Amino acid sequence: MDIAHTVAGFLVGGVVGMTGIGGGSLMTPILMLLFGHTPQTAVGTDLLFACVTKSVGWTIHDRNGTVDRQVLYRLLWGSIPVAVIANLYIHFHPLAPHEGRWLVALVGAAIIPTAIGLFCKPLLLRPGLALHPSAQAFFMKYQVAFTIAAGVVVGAMVSLTSVGAGALGTLMLVYLYPLRMKAAHLVGTDITHAIPLTLVAGIGHLLNGNANLPLLANLLAGSIPGIIIGSLIVTRLPEAPVRNLLATVLLLMGLKMVVA
Repeated sequence: MDIAHTVAGFLVGGVVGMTGIGGGSLMTPILMLLFGHTPQTAVGTDLLFACVTKSVGWTIHDRNGTVDRQVLYRLLWGSIPVAVIANLYIHFHPLAPHEGRWLVALVGAAIIPTAIGLFCKPLLLRPGLALHPSAQAFFMKYQVAFTIAAGVVVGAMVSLTSVGAGALGTLMLVYLYPLRMKAAHLVGTDITHAIPLTLVAGIGHLLNGNANLPLLANLLAGSIPGIIIGSLIVTRLPEAPVRNLLATVLLLMGLKMVVA
């Protein structure tokens, strides 16, 4: 067992358990910046890592009935086909080792808005939860189409960078379903959506040789107990400081990846 990778998995699992986000946003840059793995390996391995880690959280939400399956299926109609298309593109247009720089910048570019969204989360969520009745009617009229489109956006981002399933997905659902989905259902549905999406995208990367299974095993050895502990202590921690600390770390890593 590689202790360093296991500790990293534990820390990221704990953050996911406490906040519901941060898996792809944290693990992919950690694998690249701290451990020196190639961008392709970092993204591919992290997708499988996220699938298994979030499955632990899903069991809790499914048992508590906080997964909106109708919304889930709408998201999957958009995200899964895009994940398959992205994998086919990666298969027929593999990156040469010297071309990984653009993927590093792409991951960083995906992380920066995630960090900003975390900093501004209360400001971003408040309008979505208090939309004018006319705006609510507009969203309800086109909910199905907008939800599938949201799945397309999240599916593309996750398949290419492993980032975006958490913060971006939750924010979209708040605006699409301001009255229907309470906080627990937002998190539960978003986590559940991430599992098949990261599985399909991760298997594609694995078949394309972009995933490291021994590395994955070391990460999971830490992340599974980490997410369990994080889920147990989340109610005892102040939400805002934890969110702002995570956002600060993500912003610094995203900037470093973009300008490096």
